[in-house]
Amino acid sequence: MSAATGEIIGPESPDWKPPPRGTREHARLNLGFFAMIIGMFMAILDIQIVASSIAEIQAGVSASAEEVAWIQTSYLIAEVIGIPLSGLLTRAFGMRLLFVSSALAFIVASALCALAWSLESLIVFRCLQGFFGAAMIPTTMAAAFGLFGAQRSILQQVMVGMVATLAPSIGPTLGGWVSENSSWHWLFLINIVPGLISAWLVWTHIPRSTLRINLLRRIDVLGLAAMALFLGSFEWVFEEGPAAGWFEDQHLVMWMTVCAFAGGVFFWRSLTQDHPVVNLGLFADRNFALSAFMVTIIGLGLYGTVYLMPLFLGQVRGLNAMQIGFVMSIGGLGMFLGGPLAGILIRRVDPRYVMAAGALLTTIGLYWNHFLTSESDFQELFWPQLLRGAGIIMAMVPANFLALGTLAPDQLPNASGLVTVCRNLGGAIGLAALNTMRLHFNNLHTQELAAGLDPARPEVQAYIAAAEQRLQQLGDPNPQATALAELAQRVQLESAVMTYGNLFYVMAVCFFIVLLMVPLLQKPRPRPAPAAAH
Repeated sequence: MSAATGEIIGPESPDWKPPPRGTREHARLNLGFFAMIIGMFMAILDIQIVASSIAEIQAGVSASAEEVAWIQTSYLIAEVIGIPLSGLLTRAFGMRLLFVSSALAFIVASALCALAWSLESLIVFRCLQGFFGAAMIPTTMAAAFGLFGAQRSILQQVMVGMVATLAPSIGPTLGGWVSENSSWHWLFLINIVPGLISAWLVWTHIPRSTLRINLLRRIDVLGLAAMALFLGSFEWVFEEGPAAGWFEDQHLVMWMTVCAFAGGVFFWRSLTQDHPVVNLGLFADRNFALSAFMVTIIGLGLYGTVYLMPLFLGQVRGLNAMQIGFVMSIGGLGMFLGGPLAGILIRRVDPRYVMAAGALLTTIGLYWNHFLTSESDFQELFWPQLLRGAGIIMAMVPANFLALGTLAPDQLPNASGLVTVCRNLGGAIGLAALNTMRLHFNNLHTQELAAGLDPARPEVQAYIAAAEQRLQQLGDPNPQATALAELAQRVQLESAVMTYGNLFYVMAVCFFIVLLMVPLLQKPRPRPAPAAAH
């Protein structure tokens, strides 16, 4: 407690001093922070955990394929609205109270999702789940720096980076296993016990802070409404854009207009108000702005590969869910190896070098995927996935360090929320762009391959003749029609392989751009320690 003001000196205060290592207080902080990591893991995991179980949920709530997609979209929209608010709420309620309230509300919303009786009720409860869980993500990121200090929090930063990259990767695999061995209701019920443990440990092991409820009285209501409308419509437009044909859909164009107008109001209020909902002035800091942009591209690589690789393995290689999960686990292995390595290197060398190494490994892994074929097996997939997994975590950890490591404690909640939003929006924009390019490249390659299949060509005639002879020996009643169908199927398969190669190449180029931007970052300098309170 400050002797001058009588206020409790919490982790958000410039006067906060982390306890010395080896003390009981430091051990308590570590246990409390680990509990926060559990909550952050649940919030990020629940974005993707329903991805493999959409069919079961669709049958359970009697929804169409188009309607059931809102189960995932509603969570994303609510989360991306809730995350930027965490900065203001942390300053008002403190890190401990906000996290515990968010965790308990997330648990209640998860239970309601499991008890949902219709599609409409499930969508509403998923919105609540995403909104309430949103605060746990940036609060945990801010806690890594606020509780331990920027120069002493490398282990905590590695844990945050591993959760942020690993949770989306294992979400579909874990969700598929849960729904296969029980029912889709357990996708939400599994949050209850770890959520309660997390909330209890945070409440008992994280220091409390002085409440500043008066901050909520001067909240910019117009700016808040504009932000919610802007981010919500932005996420929805990029989710629905590829399937709707973008400007070909009048309903989508209307929401694009709403998004642009709300975005203009939000930026105007944020840049002109004395107490904006989100302080965009942080982007005036060179390191923060560049790191936020890099995190956006990392979001593209993270969510893009989690989306594309299962599609490739299922559509081209014909693997089942468990086999796909086994291949995807290679990327998780790379993250487990790359995370501690990044933590060790940041302690010893300039974090910009670690960032460059991570971007380079990711670029190599994604570019290697560019050469995949329709016959690529585990051996061909192992090293690209391992390099990509290790590279993404080695890029994520120093990116967070460079973005947040030299900011004042009272700026951390707002800054961590902005970084999280950048990563999520990078994923949303990236998935929409990849989906749009996938449709374009697939049509382009199908036309190119079909143009080369002139029936007059000797090679085509020889292929059809050999196929007819094989099918005739197998007793096919119409070998000619079946041979032509097989040829058309082969065209679709090869065009898909070429399309995925193009998309991995595009993502490799994006990470190469990150590599080129690293020299623009300034070497972080630790802020001077605050003077002791008197």
